[in-house]
Amino acid sequence: MANLADRLKLLSQPVNRQLLKATRRGIEKESLRVSPNGFLAQTPHPLALGSKLTHPYITTDYSEALLEFITPAFTDIDTTLGFQHDLHRFTQQHLADELLWVNSMPCILTGDENIPIAYYGESNIGKMKYIYREGLAHRYGKAMQTIAGIHYNFSLAPEVWSLLSDYEQTSLHEKNQHDLQSSSYLNLIRNFRRLSWLLMYLFGASPAVCRSFFSHTNHQLQDFDDYTVYLPYATSLRMSDLGYQNNAQSGLNICYNTLPTYIESLEHAIRTPFPDYEKIGRTKDGHYLQLNTNILQIENEYYNAIRPKRTIESGERPARALQARGIEYIEVRCLDLNPFDAIGINASQAAFMDVFLTYCALAESPTITTPECEAITHNFTHVVLEGRKPGLQLQKQGKLILLAHWAKEIIDSLMPVAALLDDAHGANHHQESLQQELQKVENPELTPSGQLLHTLSEKQYSFSEFTLIQSKQHAETFKQTPIAADTQQMLEVLVKQSLQQQAEIEAAPQEAFETFLANYYT
Repeated sequence: MANLADRLKLLSQPVNRQLLKATRRGIEKESLRVSPNGFLAQTPHPLALGSKLTHPYITTDYSEALLEFITPAFTDIDTTLGFQHDLHRFTQQHLADELLWVNSMPCILTGDENIPIAYYGESNIGKMKYIYREGLAHRYGKAMQTIAGIHYNFSLAPEVWSLLSDYEQTSLHEKNQHDLQSSSYLNLIRNFRRLSWLLMYLFGASPAVCRSFFSHTNHQLQDFDDYTVYLPYATSLRMSDLGYQNNAQSGLNICYNTLPTYIESLEHAIRTPFPDYEKIGRTKDGHYLQLNTNILQIENEYYNAIRPKRTIESGERPARALQARGIEYIEVRCLDLNPFDAIGINASQAAFMDVFLTYCALAESPTITTPECEAITHNFTHVVLEGRKPGLQLQKQGKLILLAHWAKEIIDSLMPVAALLDDAHGANHHQESLQQELQKVENPELTPSGQLLHTLSEKQYSFSEFTLIQSKQHAETFKQTPIAADTQQMLEVLVKQSLQQQAEIEAAPQEAFETFLANYYT
């Protein structure tokens, strides 16, 4: 495998540079619906938004009140973000007096009985979605189902992988495109895991949470005020365990060295019973409590910061799709909503993500050993809990290094990639994004987590008061910016189409649910 400098030189050739303009990214953004006074909405998913089962862009994730906005994958950052803005504007039209909560950690909660699970209708696929979420509630508690985040979907043009393989004449050259692409994306994922602590430092925005989130006192957080708990140097409580120790998944230890071992690890977890979940039971009095009593009900239950992905066909399991057709793109899952941005993410952050992920794809990526896997977990955990702590040290190649020093090293390594992307796009926003993030390394108070805690202290706001004010301000922004007429019409048509599609699914003959479920797993 050639080194990063050789790969960048190859891609900088005018005929090849254009391939980088074909990089695609899509954004999936979750956001709670809340009442005007900051409590979780108890209303069903608005009918005016269409069917959450079949709408391609507006659905729900876990709780009935947790909206999810999904963009297609575009080759232009501004187009991706613009589509997200349009989805938010359209949604705000149909929320009456409700608001979109702008922080990853939830609003004021009043107990599990007031956290509704998303309902998807009476078709078999709708029932399966509901039972899966009910299983999550039994396993992890309903409050965990109100946490929101941003998923950043990313892919390089397939021709990039073929170009590099031909140039380097590696063993991958003899493989088919699926194997080549899968191996290349696993390289990206391993490098991402090594460096993802930096994303938590730069973009973590959940250092505090409303006290109502906890139904117990076993959380090890500190009192900020009567209504807020926090950790003074935390970046992303969302990505911590928050006192919930998931013993079932802790033994999976997936480090992404090969696609077959990744798939087998998931398959094993879906087949292997877990004693605590067996105690819950699969059914009670004829009512399903969870899809199964195994470590994972389905692949998506595996909580991780990044996933290899493949577009799936109806009724197809993700692991089987990866096995059959390889990795198509990656999904970054560790990004918090930034409450200072209307849709939780801005163009500069997206540009940084493109540089970071392109670097992870092109840099050398040896397999991860067990000691390195442990160091990766250590670094990630420490940054989410105390990333802004002065003098914090992380583990790098068996030695300790100051977070700030390593962060600067990484950003320096990203600079040539940013320059190449800017050359390809005829702009300089990638290099500008790196300079902006470098300021956060030099001054931790400029990070979203630092800004949030500073605002709470300066204004003497509780977490919920601050987030409610931000939510109202962003709602006004959406209301004051009209949607283009053709976009408005397209979204209105999708509402009608999605409702009709769900009606047709439910009207079609349904096999016994137990048979449907057995067929899904086999």
